[in-house]
Amino acid sequence: MNYVFKRLAQAVFTLYAVVTLSFGLIQMLPGGPADYLRAQMRQQGGTRMSAEELNRRIEAQYDVNEPIHQQYIDYMASVLQGDLGESVRHGDVADVLAQAIPWTVFLLATSLFLMFTIGVVLGAFMAYREGSRFDLGSTGLSLVLNSTPYYVVALLLLTFLAYRTGLFPTGGHHASKLEPGLYPGFVLSVLHHAALPIASLVVTGFGGWALNMRGNSIRVLGEDYLRVARLRGLSESRIAIRYVGRNAILPMYTNLMIAIGGVFGGAIILEQIFRYPGVGWYLINAIGQRDYPMMMGTFIIITVAVLLGVVIADLTYGWIDPRAKGGASRESY
Repeated sequence: MNYVFKRLAQAVFTLYAVVTLSFGLIQMLPGGPADYLRAQMRQQGGTRMSAEELNRRIEAQYDVNEPIHQQYIDYMASVLQGDLGESVRHGDVADVLAQAIPWTVFLLATSLFLMFTIGVVLGAFMAYREGSRFDLGSTGLSLVLNSTPYYVVALLLLTFLAYRTGLFPTGGHHASKLEPGLYPGFVLSVLHHAALPIASLVVTGFGGWALNMRGNSIRVLGEDYLRVARLRGLSESRIAIRYVGRNAILPMYTNLMIAIGGVFGGAIILEQIFRYPGVGWYLINAIGQRDYPMMMGTFIIITVAVLLGVVIADLTYGWIDPRAKGGASRESY
């Protein structure tokens, strides 16, 4: 219980430190939401609105004259109450992110599941055929793909499969003419729109998992207890699944949970490339508009995702691998 409390307390402190640091760094950026509001109001009001009237309207909508420390105290108090503030363009930040998070989670969870599954299966075959042409070819392919940035593949897929051939849509998460719901037409539209973003992550991501699985499996295949298992007459399929596969995957569990947060951060550029309205898409737009509340809201969401992955990995690793039980020795960060 003390270990659980310690890990949760560390996670809460890390979240507080990240939010505080992000708030300070954002305040140092040139410009601000007030400048964006002034530009918008000038466009709407033309030259008929005086500078004093313009400033009064901005002050009424946004606390631009409060000192930074007071803004920090007010913001932290609002966050503790679940209020992430008002975006200068999209309205309530919590409501906007509540609608965006499911799309980002769907995109990243599907990608991570496919990357991990393909990588584990391919890595196991590579280990069992170590030194063969299949092993050498798969290792080279995995290295090349794992070294390729996902956004390069994303741009290539978008150019050739969306803009030139029209096989896939160029943006959005479903056809605009369809009403959201759990019916075949809408589900197929969602999968059609998510296919290229998911493919970009999977193509460049499964190679790393395959190489990890290959290395772990080769190490396990040299263990003495496998020779004992064969002498006992156990089938090769049982040895492969219960002895080799299980012990090779265990070291990858912590990396998998931490990767949840890493992939969450990687969605920022991916969603912008495919104009996929998720958390990353809103973050990029918020940076361009100096939309501080939206930027802070997305930073908090990404930080929470990373911390959840690490904490879950820490608290569940001992249950998955009883050999790791023993308090601080199983910490993953």
